[in-house]
Amino acid sequence: MIENTFILEPVPPFRLDLTVCALRRHPDNAIDRWDGQTYRRVIPLSGQPVELAVEQVSPPEAPRLCITVRGASFDSKLKEAATQVLERLLGLQLDLGDLYGVALADSTWGPLVREFQGMKPPRCPTVFESVVSAIACQQTNLINGIRLLNRLAKLCGLATTEDRQAFAFPLPEDLVRLGVGPGSSGPSTLRELGFRFHKAHSILDLAWSIVDRNVDLECITTLTDEGARARLVALPAVGRWGAESVLLRGLGRLHIFPADDVDARNSLQQWLHLKKPVGHSDVGQIRDPWKPYAGLIYFCLLLRAGATTSS
Repeated sequence: MIENTFILEPVPPFRLDLTVCALRRHPDNAIDRWDGQTYRRVIPLSGQPVELAVEQVSPPEAPRLCITVRGASFDSKLKEAATQVLERLLGLQLDLGDLYGVALADSTWGPLVREFQGMKPPRCPTVFESVVSAIACQQTNLINGIRLLNRLAKLCGLATTEDRQAFAFPLPEDLVRLGVGPGSSGPSTLRELGFRFHKAHSILDLAWSIVDRNVDLECITTLTDEGARARLVALPAVGRWGAESVLLRGLGRLHIFPADDVDARNSLQQWLHLKKPVGHSDVGQIRDPWKPYAGLIYFCLLLRAGATTSS
């Protein structure tokens, strides 16, 4: 197996374990793999599947990551592509100094943020992945949604020739090969994986629209929150929760707290010792004083709760 290594230095503080936990959301995640020491993921780079393995080799205050690239000939172009993916996935260049300065001084949120200091808010490699993930996990429990994504990756995601048990998240063109439109086998294939009828059609139609260049999801990153939210909820099977999830996990809008996330609302209630359940409208009122770092609070709350129940 072709194997090369290089070093990346994240903006401190950085903890790989906490960041990967926030990225994976649940131990059943078979796309983002973690053995307690090394994070692994297969990513399509330069037209071929490449496995990236990441290990932290120095303390959070002066972090250094050893990156191992397997499955492709290594050159400067591949190194640059791998670096860009990991910086986005693991938030390596995010400087949270200002957020820490405010949050740690807050008597309510300081203890929570301090507990998970070094966690960088993760972000999906593409907006497409964040949208498909939102569709899969919406209106079902998180474990079921992640298992659906695992099956989808195993069905049509790229895999390195050396390891047929690890699969990349499918590209739009991978899904299009399943078939789209009346009479095609694509929707029935996804339904056999456990996807509901509407979700199966929505995912395949979205993939086809991207391949056919009728939709450019990455351009959503240039829109305002309201513009991006409107564009997202206009997509079939993407509701309010899905749109806010994409804003945070796909677009990296760190001031977004997905108010429809039941787990996060329950964690918010527990952390604030509130007697009544927190509703969608309540989140807005609670969030206002700490809105600039709402996404950081969201991830900290989910880490504290273990992120193992329904969304």
